[in-house]
Amino acid sequence: MVETIVLKLEKREGRGTAASRRLRKQGLIPVIVYGHGADPVSAAVSLHDITLELQHHHKLVDVELDGKSEKLLIKDVQYDHLYDKIIHVDMTRVNLNERVTVTVPVVLRGTPAGAAEDGVLDQLLADVELECLVTAIPEEVRVKVSDMQVGDTILAKDIKLPQGSVLVTDPETAVATVRVIAEELEAEAEVAEEGAAEPEVIAREKESEEGEES
Repeated sequence: MVETIVLKLEKREGRGTAASRRLRKQGLIPVIVYGHGADPVSAAVSLHDITLELQHHHKLVDVELDGKSEKLLIKDVQYDHLYDKIIHVDMTRVNLNERVTVTVPVVLRGTPAGAAEDGVLDQLLADVELECLVTAIPEEVRVKVSDMQVGDTILAKDIKLPQGSVLVTDPETAVATVRVIAEELEAEAEVAEEGAAEPEVIAREKESEEGEES
């Protein structure tokens, strides 16, 4: 597990697009801290530091604000329209004994047995929602796929969750499947052949109509 860092939050006064643009030029990102009955606090955090935390899928983070250290939960991250750059982060105060609902990445492990039969593994679900203690949020959920044969599908309910975690995602949601590409190529070829035959039929009908008119 990657050790978390302490995020230093600086209070900010200005709001709006212009103020946010100035922050980003300084390598900072706007943050709002709220929750547990306290007044919301507008702050800023280093883009570099928050990016590292998100890359390691950390949800509960150590922060320093107004000279005080506390733990906050990263509740929401907003990106630009290209989903390339972070533009805003919401953090919430938490009780370390409470349970929260979080989104956790799904990571597939292993090579499917069906690969020996030209099977290809498809990941259909990138992440799952879990309910767990705020102090026990997993960085990821690993799913073993080495036993999967061609035609097999793993559902959300089949995932082995960390102790104390409860699945929130629909249990019937497909997570991964093993399929044969050749079958799809054949189906596409058949569709293409049917499409190519249509102009020929139309041409015959047109020739027939012209023959009747003459």
